[in-house]
Amino acid sequence: MAYWLFKSEPNTWSWDQQVAEGKKGAEWDGVRNYQARNTMREMKKGDLGFFYHSVNEKRVVGVVKVIAEAHPDSTDGSGTWECVDIAAVGAFPEPVTLDQIKADPKLEDMVLVKNSRLSVQPVSTAEWKRICKLGGYDG
Repeated sequence: MAYWLFKSEPNTWSWDQQVAEGKKGAEWDGVRNYQARNTMREMKKGDLGFFYHSVNEKRVVGVVKVIAEAHPDSTDGSGTWECVDIAAVGAFPEPVTLDQIKADPKLEDMVLVKNSRLSVQPVSTAEWKRICKLGGYDG
């Protein structure tokens, strides 16, 4: 299993909206960055990801599961862009902020720390475990 991070502006697509989609989940659509698209192509059904609220909140708020591997993005008519489908798994008891992540020496090499603008990112197993611990998430 691999781990990922999905960033969204809460006023565009929030954790509550993701949860409301239930087990059927939703496309992680609208991504228009080649590196993020290529990252989604690496994802496998069953992989887990952090759901991260960007902009003003800047915090990990929950965990999602990849329920469908990369396929054409329904919001793209050009055929260039792909997406995965994700479903909410569980909320973090204590959201983990970007400031907490940046302050933790164990997370200094995390993509989120080095390239916080990338909307879809890989997360190492050690980073996954550390952030889950910080957020009180035992999934």
